[in-house]
Amino acid sequence: MAGSRTSDQPAVSGGERSRPLIITEDEQLLDDLLRLCAAADVRPEVAHGLPAGRDGWAQPPLVIVGDDCAARLRDAGRRTGLVLVARDTDDTDMWRQAVALGAERVVTLPGSELWLVDRIADAVEGVGPAALTVGVIGGCGGAGASTLACALAVTAARTGRRTVLVDADPLGGGLDVLLGGEKEKGLRWPAFRESRGRVASGALEDSLPRLHSLRVLSWDRGAEVAIPSAAMRAVLAAARRRGGVVVVDLPRRVDDAVAQALAQVDVGLLVVPAELRAVAAAGRVAAGAAAALRDLRAVVRGLPSGLPGLDDDEIAALLELPLAGELPWDCGLVDDPPRGVPPGARVRGPLARFCAAFWERALPDGSGPAACAARDGDGVRG
Repeated sequence: MAGSRTSDQPAVSGGERSRPLIITEDEQLLDDLLRLCAAADVRPEVAHGLPAGRDGWAQPPLVIVGDDCAARLRDAGRRTGLVLVARDTDDTDMWRQAVALGAERVVTLPGSELWLVDRIADAVEGVGPAALTVGVIGGCGGAGASTLACALAVTAARTGRRTVLVDADPLGGGLDVLLGGEKEKGLRWPAFRESRGRVASGALEDSLPRLHSLRVLSWDRGAEVAIPSAAMRAVLAAARRRGGVVVVDLPRRVDDAVAQALAQVDVGLLVVPAELRAVAAAGRVAAGAAAALRDLRAVVRGLPSGLPGLDDDEIAALLELPLAGELPWDCGLVDDPPRGVPPGARVRGPLARFCAAFWERALPDGSGPAACAARDGDGVRG
């Protein structure tokens, strides 16, 4: 059992307080728990009984207790973040021990292995509420969805929120290019094609290019144009796990990978130019996305001055979608921004004002998806 530390002495000290603590004398159980810790990319501390000193018991982010040692820990005091691993969940005495210890959950192996791997990793990463995740889809070609996605991310980052921008459209040319950072060091999508199961959120974030105070997962300039659905699910879950805001630029066609992304999106924004042909195209896009997306709303993009356009409320009614807001005409939505100036950088411009108003309503107190779900149905105006 290389890499473990078996001792009856204090199991956690100084710079090692982020490690989970395993308490058991059952060698077979210990081997199983060490294997699960390895799957979570975590190196635990191991003890045979109650660690000496208050910190040894109170400081670890997670304590995993084997039922062989539970009875000895009755006087240790209740603490949060304790899991009891039992051989027999029908044992009434074991449930008494779980209550006495304040265990958050009683699990058996191998049935709860996947849950326990996630719980171990969450404890070490300090995971809180999931990020509010907003998906942006173009109702037709050239609607300006990628530009709006970038502007939403830039605006969120400007307020100091942790922000990750995910490019889920392999044929879109790369959001790093749109942000002027195609030469910035960091990993792109091809590096994550083989991702499965759980991806460490901290490692993911540290590996991505940092542009304009946000992290960007984009495409490289290679020929690869597919994201396996398992990789999309794992990577997006990791991006959401550390809270803040995640913005996803989505393609119009829904394949297996896009369906995995839509399943993790809290609010979808369908960008629709205020013209009849665009609305007709957007209706087909909305029908495909709505099958996997819980909350899809229309953003009506105004037309240049002098061109007649449909009313935004009329468009929302035709699409049978709630109106997220009206975005006045801004050439920055359809033209490339000046080199090095990201979309939404002009704080007083209509694009930035729309994004700021959207986030103010979606995240009035920074509390994530719950705040967004509690909003009323009114839209925002640019």
